[in-house]
Amino acid sequence: MRLIRHIAAATLCLGVALPAQAFETSAKAAYVMDVTTGTVLLDKNADTPMPPASMSKLMTLYVAFEAVRSGRLTLDERLPVSQHAMSYGGSTMFLDTTDRVRVEDLLRGIIVLSGNDACAVIAEALSPDGTEAGFARFMTQRAQQMGMTNSIFRNASGWPAEGHVMSMRDLALLARHIIEDFPEFYPMFAETEFRFDGRAPSNISNRNPLLGLGIGADGLKTGHTEQAGFGLTGSAKQGERRVVFVISGLATAQDRARESESIVNWAFRQFAEKSVLTAGEEVARAAVWMGEATSVGLTVAEDVSTLLPVLDGGELKGEVVYTGPVRAPVAKGDVLAELVFAPEGLPSTRVPLVAAEDVAQGGFMTRIRTVSGVLLARLQQGPEGAL
Repeated sequence: MRLIRHIAAATLCLGVALPAQAFETSAKAAYVMDVTTGTVLLDKNADTPMPPASMSKLMTLYVAFEAVRSGRLTLDERLPVSQHAMSYGGSTMFLDTTDRVRVEDLLRGIIVLSGNDACAVIAEALSPDGTEAGFARFMTQRAQQMGMTNSIFRNASGWPAEGHVMSMRDLALLARHIIEDFPEFYPMFAETEFRFDGRAPSNISNRNPLLGLGIGADGLKTGHTEQAGFGLTGSAKQGERRVVFVISGLATAQDRARESESIVNWAFRQFAEKSVLTAGEEVARAAVWMGEATSVGLTVAEDVSTLLPVLDGGELKGEVVYTGPVRAPVAKGDVLAELVFAPEGLPSTRVPLVAAEDVAQGGFMTRIRTVSGVLLARLQQGPEGAL
């Protein structure tokens, strides 16, 4: 059997928008995703590993949330502060070695105050070897398990270090995991102030510039170092829609604030959710090798929606891509192909297509007919195709 990559055109019965007005960002890298539909609205250098600064604290928080849920930590447990943790500069909770700090306070200290010292305390408590470096190695392994293939951690806080990198897509994936996996902790990301033991100066608060603007913003984490520039991993929810976005490499905090607000407004105002396919609806057919049937229907397992520009104008066209013919037997629900579609001006969306029905392996006569057909086809090609 010779496998061939098949690409077939498919026209979806849907009024589609005029070309989407692309968002021109001054960020060095950016990624915008509508979580509700999974539609990617913006992708600029999204898979390029870059210094994430304090945005990498989100991975420290995710691991800590997992530890609390599993019982390895409790929210009321008090953790000691090492000399190493106390020595951190930059954004801190102003901890010292005489403190024993509740885990819940440390989590808020990381989320609201971006405490580098708090990250080190959590890291040393959860590290396999009791060191922040050991925790960073664990974070890297856990990130790989979660599909964050462009993330390497050297510390728990995002403090500048050679080789400490994340991609914008990885940060968006991590943000989505935090929102969906830990709804009990996620409201902390919308808190604007936290005064641990009255130590934080009155002018220190959550640096997320979108909180309190009335645009649905409720997280997640800013970042800034000289090398990384200003960045934000953010999320906002309006109605039933949620958007997650990541930007990095902006020149000033003011640029970050303006760009973030513009992205949220663009994502919610310029796009509307539209139904593309209904579960069970046949999109195309794939050829089957050695089966009782010569082809199998391709469909989607679940209803598919996507975001499209608000003005309708035509038809949404896509491509069905699979490697075939598909070898029998085929079971209903087997993933066999992908539907790829991309409204003009947006990154492509890929949707898995599954077998619409069972196709049993053919019997003896089926195999004879198939082999005979192959031999005849080769003979008809002339000497080069003959056996």
